[in-house]
Amino acid sequence: MPEISKLPYPDREDIELTAVLFALSDDARLALVRELAAGPQDMVDCAALGTDLPKSTKSHQVKVLREAGVVDSELRGRNRRLALRRADLDARFPGLLDAVLTANDRP
Repeated sequence: MPEISKLPYPDREDIELTAVLFALSDDARLALVRELAAGPQDMVDCAALGTDLPKSTKSHQVKVLREAGVVDSELRGRNRRLALRRADLDARFPGLLDAVLTANDRP
C-alpha cells in the first residue's frame, strides 16, 4: 500500500476570508475548484484536473488553494489526491463557496 502523507493546510478556525477570496480570484484556480465541486468523487487525482495547464502551473495553483484552506492535498506515493474542503468552508463562511461557484450562472 502506498505511503499517505498530508501537506499542511490551515485548520478550519484558521481559514481566512481574504486568503480564500484571493485563491478563488484566479480563473485557473477557480476552474480547478469548479471541477472538484462538480464531483462525482470526494477526492480526485491532481493529474486529472486542469489537463490543459502545464504541470508547474497546476502545482502552483494547487499550492495556493491548499494554503488558503480551499483544498486538501494528500500525497500517495508519487500521486497527489485533492479534495475540496466544502464542509470547512461552509462552516467558516456560510454560502460563500456556492456564491462564488455559481456567480457566472446568474443572468
